[in-house]
Amino acid sequence: MKLVFSDADTLGTDVKFEEFERLGEVAVYGYTKPEELQSRCDGADILITNKNVCNENTLGLNPTIKMIAVTATGTNIIDMEYVRKHNIAVANVKGYSTESVAQHTFALLFYLMEKSAYYDRYVKSGKYIEDNSFTHFANTFNELNGKTWGIVGLGEIGRRVYDIAKAFGCKAVYYSTSGRNHNSHYDEVDFDTLLSESDVISIHAPLTPDTENLFDGNAFARMKNTAIIINVGRGPIINERDLYEALISRQIGAAGLDVLKEEPMSKDNPLFAIKDSDRLIITPHIAWATVEARERLMKEVLNNIKCYIAGERVNRID
Repeated sequence: MKLVFSDADTLGTDVKFEEFERLGEVAVYGYTKPEELQSRCDGADILITNKNVCNENTLGLNPTIKMIAVTATGTNIIDMEYVRKHNIAVANVKGYSTESVAQHTFALLFYLMEKSAYYDRYVKSGKYIEDNSFTHFANTFNELNGKTWGIVGLGEIGRRVYDIAKAFGCKAVYYSTSGRNHNSHYDEVDFDTLLSESDVISIHAPLTPDTENLFDGNAFARMKNTAIIINVGRGPIINERDLYEALISRQIGAAGLDVLKEEPMSKDNPLFAIKDSDRLIITPHIAWATVEARERLMKEVLNNIKCYIAGERVNRID
């Protein structure tokens, strides 16, 4: 059996492949261009990929591929009609990054809320050495306790963030973007209420027709001018041009983003012009990528492949 990792760089350079090598021959490519995918999969039984689009144009009528193991939860890279037609099994991974993404959500929030960029610059500039006082709090900040935290998307990650926000003393509420996800254990509100009452809004929803551009100029206009928005869901849920305008005009307080509409970031992204780290922090889609989360991911991918070989349907989505 031959296994091909087509974009192993998306998993990190510290991942191990020994367990996969026990299943057969393993070919590891850091990055694969669309036009290279078919030739690199020649003779392969299993393709393991994160971002490579898998359709007839990229794979061709490759007769050997029997399974595609996606190293992510989202499967939008797969042409399901194509894989079904050619009897190719598909499996994804779920739940591996819940703790990692929840942790990063709060990392982004506290960086902005505690004005960490400002105080770091203050000390490193030498001004603290010259100060007469033991303390300096010119850039005021607030407690999270007692604030309202609005959750957009009540999946595993959304529920985890909800629970942690409650532990910090927040009034936590959620909005169902589909209108179908109702959970009596969590306080649900409509979108207008979430926008107008939340001091913090964090996005944990998938990209759907209901969520694309959900946060646009109209939404920002209904938020508190001190509100902080965090997006660890999908980039296009926020209209980036409208967010730029909302930040520049101080219509909202600040934004922390781990996802963008185009990744890697486009030089034309209007948010690139904002250099004020007190108002905006952008991380390069790393919320999911703690060492522990990536270890769980690799174990899940390995398990999916073993299950396929054994004829089981764990995490099969085909």
